[in-house]
Amino acid sequence: MANIFDNCPDRRDSESVKWNVYAKDVLPMWVADMDVRSPQAVIDALHERVDHAVFGYPLAPKALSEAIVERMEDRYQWKIQPEDILYLPGVVAGFNLAAQAFTDRGNSLLMQTPVYPPFLCAPEHAQVRGIQVDLQQAPDGSYSIDFDAFEAAIAEDTQAFLLCNPHNPVGRVFTKSELEKLGEICLRHGVTIVADEIHSDLIFKGHLHTPIASLGNELEEHTVTIIAPSKTFNIAGLDCAAIICTNPELRKKLECARRGTLGHVNILGYTAALAAYRHGQAWLDELLIALEENRDFLYDSIRQRLPGVIMAKPEGTYLAWLDFRNLQLPQDPYHFFLDQAKVALNDGREFGKAGEGFLRLNFGCSMGMLEETMTRMESALKKL
Repeated sequence: MANIFDNCPDRRDSESVKWNVYAKDVLPMWVADMDVRSPQAVIDALHERVDHAVFGYPLAPKALSEAIVERMEDRYQWKIQPEDILYLPGVVAGFNLAAQAFTDRGNSLLMQTPVYPPFLCAPEHAQVRGIQVDLQQAPDGSYSIDFDAFEAAIAEDTQAFLLCNPHNPVGRVFTKSELEKLGEICLRHGVTIVADEIHSDLIFKGHLHTPIASLGNELEEHTVTIIAPSKTFNIAGLDCAAIICTNPELRKKLECARRGTLGHVNILGYTAALAAYRHGQAWLDELLIALEENRDFLYDSIRQRLPGVIMAKPEGTYLAWLDFRNLQLPQDPYHFFLDQAKVALNDGREFGKAGEGFLRLNFGCSMGMLEETMTRMESALKKL
């Protein structure tokens, strides 16, 4: 059956990072950018805004804040107000801003590894020390939180914790009980939580996303949550994200930390975000069906065709975390598959020391592209 990924136009001539970093004979299975047309409602809204033909300085649309307020209550029973929302051009800018707002130079910032590479740069940008505490991997490739190790990693000068949930790259959607335990530890140690929840709409059946800030008033007062429609609706190039912060003192710190250096969202980013949140749900429902099919195909194919490679089924995101440490490859996995299979994946070493021997694969693409990826990787291994 045809699915949502089957009508994507050729992206080679579209200034695409994903498709133009590597040579044309390399399959790009790396950066978190899906090969799918954005919702028609978003495309139509952008056409209408362009046809207006005036592109002056924009205000954040009141309707967008109202849509986010409504979305948080409908999905998570989390009641926020429009004034709790700050807009900025991207989630990476958001957690870097928060890291700089909530830490003092020379202190420390905590994160769980392996993790999205820009997390690892945030401490340096904030001129603080980064503390990495590894998630715990089971033999089947799945990950959990070692709460004793997490708490032991908190130093006297630790001021903030960067939480990635759903987690990139390991694909965990942390449970309510896990988040409550993380929150309790952070509150007890006076650690502010900065929650990157950009993948919160991309959740597979049997799992449920819970914003950590929704788990009680005290946690809400000590947490900022960063969301965006960019991954969900494949509009990352339009640079629109939102920080939800119900604590006025923390909001003031965020505004002060901008220091005149961080710009605002462009007018088309606002337009696309509003259209996506207001009218993109049917498209998202279709996307999730296709992503789950892709995930299951990939999981089964790896078990059958790439013996020794370990992959746990992601609970959310469209990213698979593949463990190659059981294989005796003649070079590191990234270069081996790039050179021998002409497949580009994300090098696990980019995600911290805990990513050594791993690769991240983006399965937000056509089934044909996934099949070709498996064929190339299988062929490369058979030549050993």
